[in-house]
Amino acid sequence: MPHTSSRTAGFGESVIRRMTRVALEYGAINLSQGFPDFDPPEALTKALAETASRGPHQYAVTWGAANFRAALAEKQSRFMGIPVDPDSNIAVTCGSTEAMMAAMMSVVNPGDAVVVFSPFYENYGADAILSGAEPVYVPLEPPDFSFDRKVLRSAFERRPKALILCNPSNPTGKVFTREELEYIAALAEEFDTWVITDEVYEHIVYAPAEHVYFASLPGMAERTINCSSLSKTYSITGWRLGYTIAPGEVTQVIRKVHDFLTVGAAAPLQEAAVQALQFPPSYYTRLLESYTQKRRLFLGALDDAGLSYTRPQGAYYVLVDIGAFDGRDDTRFCEWLAREVGVAAVPGSSFFREPVTNLIRFHFAKKEETLIAAGERLKDLSGIWREKGYR
Repeated sequence: MPHTSSRTAGFGESVIRRMTRVALEYGAINLSQGFPDFDPPEALTKALAETASRGPHQYAVTWGAANFRAALAEKQSRFMGIPVDPDSNIAVTCGSTEAMMAAMMSVVNPGDAVVVFSPFYENYGADAILSGAEPVYVPLEPPDFSFDRKVLRSAFERRPKALILCNPSNPTGKVFTREELEYIAALAEEFDTWVITDEVYEHIVYAPAEHVYFASLPGMAERTINCSSLSKTYSITGWRLGYTIAPGEVTQVIRKVHDFLTVGAAAPLQEAAVQALQFPPSYYTRLLESYTQKRRLFLGALDDAGLSYTRPQGAYYVLVDIGAFDGRDDTRFCEWLAREVGVAAVPGSSFFREPVTNLIRFHFAKKEETLIAAGERLKDLSGIWREKGYR
């Protein structure tokens, strides 16, 4: 048989998705893959039911239905504080995963360098490789996951074509400060670099942290490709409705790449989702209040279990230190945790370029009763470890 492509030689399956299968195998509470176990807003599900009967059921405009783009532009202009034109600045994609890939393929050439902060969501390195680019990793240093300015400048001195910025961060929950973002912006300006942002957790930021949209910084709208989706804000991860917001010239290129990747996002889902994009500001206030309570509840459970963790400033993930149990093999520990304790997590090593094996990631986008049940199981972690370990 002919050989498969060399660009995929180093790829394994998604560790996050694999841990969901492990959770199912052992009947564990799935705190690995970040999706809710609660329904979307009722107004949204009602809109979907109505759309199912009346349509549309055929292709929408390839780069997004006009009414969806108009509602998205109005909503994002309001939150981002910059004008967003629905006809020239938006491409609607099949989830933010495709948005990121389309953005990368639109601005990066084979052989270009792309800066990626580590730890990172597992797709970013793969996106760079699939684009023929060379990822240049810059570590975020615990416990606050800040970056060393000299190290970041050194990475920029390699003249990268782009930097990928996840803010709020998956998996750390870090929210970059305005000062940090301004430093990145200054480097992007100096070295003429695109900044591709993943801001999907924009509405899940815990006080006193504040989310600053990178494109809202002076001069950055013209060199920022904002990638996001409706998945986390409206609890519809399965709808796969993502988008890019970018300058008109690059948006035209993204639309071409998107057309040949997936043609277009689902027309009836776009139609129904217009309802969500028109929610009043109070919806986002209640969303944050809900996740603030979930964070309080789950971090309290970690405290009760005697586990050490980094307090997330945003998103709905928390990195937990398992060094007291096994700091050498986080993958084996996560499999043991699902099997013996009944709670599934993601090995932290899947997010780090560096050899970090003492961290695991939980998420808390679950019903309160689910988090309470997980907390009860985690209380027994130390006792089960002493009794059974890896036997």
